[in-house]
Amino acid sequence: MSRAETAIGTGAEAFVRPRPLWTLGLFRDELRTTFRRWRTLALLGVLAAVPVLVGIAVRIETGDGSSSGGGGEGPAFVSQITNNGLFLVFTALAATLPFFLPMAVGVIAGDAVAGEAGAGTLRYLLVAPAGRTRLLLTKYAAVMVFCLAATLVVAVSALAVGALLFPLGDLTTISGTRITFAEGLVRALLIALVVAASLLGVAALGLFVSTLTNSGIAAMATTVGLLITVQIVDQIPQLHALHPYLFSHYWLSFADLMREPVHWDDLTRNLGLQALYALVFGSAAWARFTTKDVTA
Repeated sequence: MSRAETAIGTGAEAFVRPRPLWTLGLFRDELRTTFRRWRTLALLGVLAAVPVLVGIAVRIETGDGSSSGGGGEGPAFVSQITNNGLFLVFTALAATLPFFLPMAVGVIAGDAVAGEAGAGTLRYLLVAPAGRTRLLLTKYAAVMVFCLAATLVVAVSALAVGALLFPLGDLTTISGTRITFAEGLVRALLIALVVAASLLGVAALGLFVSTLTNSGIAAMATTVGLLITVQIVDQIPQLHALHPYLFSHYWLSFADLMREPVHWDDLTRNLGLQALYALVFGSAAWARFTTKDVTA
């Protein structure tokens, strides 16, 4: 049985050990390839710059001692930045989530398969032997890591800028209760994780589009175009019946984590919707990729 794990030959037949659906080496190589590309670094740089711009703008606006207006949820967190720099984290995530973060994810996901095909390296990856299912799972996992990395880049940049430009300390939740700075940091981390999870639907959609073409640019443009279209549809009141089924509809529900007690309804709807999109478009990407005639 010692040789059975590799191959057993009986006449003309050979039984080979099935290849696993996951290997750490392939995943590590995919991560290295993804995060070494200049495009990835440029996207992360742009995301890191957004909190800097927001923080400087608020600092300049309130330099005469006045306070920025607004109150409530989402981008209205900006009204609290001058009181506590930690609110810059929430503001930056709310500012980047509608477009910048999903656009960055759409670019990476759209290029995942189509970029390899366009560069002529996809068939060599399949011969390596990676296997189509394993390769697709690895690429989606790498995009998921990028979702988390991009979100943390925004959060960490915002926290650093907030600490430099504004005071830190206990903070007031949307419900008006006071929590400690340590608890605020924990909630900021939870919010970052929720925002990263909110991008999984876009990642699956982009990966599916990436399996439909051999042009990385076309896949990226299509994914970003679909993202913009969904955002527009989500703003049309006459199409309100569709809104709960759009992957972007509950994105800003992360603000409910800053309530006391936390409101979980929209948060769970958002996470469930992202899981549904990941399942549907991930399955579609697998069905397409495993039957695709790879010539590049």
